[in-house]
Amino acid sequence: MAKRLRTQRRGSGGNQYRSPSHRHVDDIRLPAFSTGNGVVRDLIHAPGRTSPLAVIDYENGMDYQIAAEGMFVGQNVTVGQTKVAPGNIMSLAAIPEGTEIHNIEGQPGDGGKYVKVAGASATVVSRGAVVIVQMPSGALKEFNPNCRAAVGIIAGNGRGDKPLAKSGKNFHTLRSRSKAHFHVSGVAMNAVDHPHGGGSHPHIGGPSTKSRNAWPGQKVGRLSPKKKSKK
Repeated sequence: MAKRLRTQRRGSGGNQYRSPSHRHVDDIRLPAFSTGNGVVRDLIHAPGRTSPLAVIDYENGMDYQIAAEGMFVGQNVTVGQTKVAPGNIMSLAAIPEGTEIHNIEGQPGDGGKYVKVAGASATVVSRGAVVIVQMPSGALKEFNPNCRAAVGIIAGNGRGDKPLAKSGKNFHTLRSRSKAHFHVSGVAMNAVDHPHGGGSHPHIGGPSTKSRNAWPGQKVGRLSPKKKSKK
């Protein structure tokens, strides 16, 4: 009997694919209060994350935020004000065009959903009824002007510059994020294990594109392109 595909096993949420909550320092969200001041007390390593965290002592208590490049212990940070400095949290309507930002809210008050990995940043392009932001991928995305974001580029850039050199290093690196360090292609598997498997030599054996409506066990490879609509 065939076993499930890797994507099917990952989708079921087993321990080997689930985010290691016991390794996370905290649920990193933008502060719930709209205005305030704080002081950076420490910069710490956060297992399970690619970037360091800043421990900030706000007027309402201690909080953890993603550290931006240029932040330092003893730095004053603000929430909901107009000063543009690394680590300050502002609404998109108040951030000037051309400013690098991260941890952007998708909806006002959700705590931040976009641009949260080390070395990443987005750029404010224009402001108006909607705020247009250029994402790290280069795509332009519209946001509600009341959404908030943190100023600066996320610290930890260059983490991939040092080579891992051996597979054991890669194993432990990915283990902290509950990711498998190996990857076997579908054409290398047996026919019972993957739709691309089987055959006397590696080949898919048919078209590499699959319908977007295919069932999960067959939805592998490249998806069929979307139909072009006349405007």
